[in-house]
Amino acid sequence: MTFQALVEPFSLAFVQRALVGGALVAVLCGVVGTWVVIRGMAFLGEALAHGMLPGVALATVLGAPALVGGALSAVVMSLGIAALQRRGSLSYDTSIGMLFVSMLALGVIIISHSGSFATDATSILFGDILAITSVDIALLAVAVVVGMTVAAGFHRSLVALALDPRIASVLGLAPRAAQAALVALVTLAVVASYQAVGSLLVVGLLLAPAVAAGQWTTRIPTRMVAAASIGVLSVFVGLLISWHAATAAGATVAATAIALSGLSVAARAATASIGRTTSAPALSV
Repeated sequence: MTFQALVEPFSLAFVQRALVGGALVAVLCGVVGTWVVIRGMAFLGEALAHGMLPGVALATVLGAPALVGGALSAVVMSLGIAALQRRGSLSYDTSIGMLFVSMLALGVIIISHSGSFATDATSILFGDILAITSVDIALLAVAVVVGMTVAAGFHRSLVALALDPRIASVLGLAPRAAQAALVALVTLAVVASYQAVGSLLVVGLLLAPAVAAGQWTTRIPTRMVAAASIGVLSVFVGLLISWHAATAAGATVAATAIALSGLSVAARAATASIGRTTSAPALSV
């Protein structure tokens, strides 16, 4: 197969929109996913992704945009986590777990109660990146700008929070505000990624590129750039594989990102074993 035949799908307008939209999602997930991996908040991303289900289901039943319903549902869950944390009676992961199960159960109840629910479950779980429109791309661009602005504004506070919350508090860097900002960033990334890869696979695109980048970088900003680049590559390669192999586009993109992460980890281990490096790079500002 010639190179021209290989990339022929990108001559189609809807595939071009999928590539641009997916690339924007990858950039946002690269920035946010870096902090998710550093802070060990993968469970939060997974919970928020599935926590969108009741909002999507209810919006579909009422004839409203599914993305709006999912966004409101994710925001409600984020606020619920914050409220439970302020009470201090439950640990962070317990709070997330309780709300995760509650929201998922509520979504299933709404779906089972509505005899007219016609939304394709596959679309909810795995997204439809090939259906991205110009309006979706514009909204994704806004989400990327907002996400990068918030990440830049809270960078010092997030670094201090990752090292030691007590140090952040002593330095006046508002660790609670930084934690709230990080939860908001994860919520934004999950909601923005919904169209591209759906609620089930969004965590793969959020985590895998950041894990791959973390094998080779020592500075957080560099890790974000590398994660975003790997994410964009995953979208490009995933769309090509999906087209030529006739597989689900969103799932293939997520699987490609995970495969690249696995290759990165394996390559890092192989490099270490032959003595060219001795350990994984330490986290630095």
